[in-house]
Amino acid sequence: KDIQKRLRDEIKSSHLSQKEIAERLGVNPSTISKYLRLDKFPAIDTFANLCEVLDVSADEILGLKK
Repeated sequence: KDIQKRLRDEIKSSHLSQKEIAERLGVNPSTISKYLRLDKFPAIDTFANLCEVLDVSADEILGLKK
């Protein structure tokens, strides 16, 4: 859950709308909503792309980098 919370925090602080993030990833905006509600974690390829869109290191989200 810590990983999901860090991902949620990064999405919220990105200043991008759920719709903008979804468009950049090629997913439905409801998928981003599920990430924010901690209902779902992205597939590894989507996670990598999401980190790129959010301009955040995957290591940071995964808790490998402080």
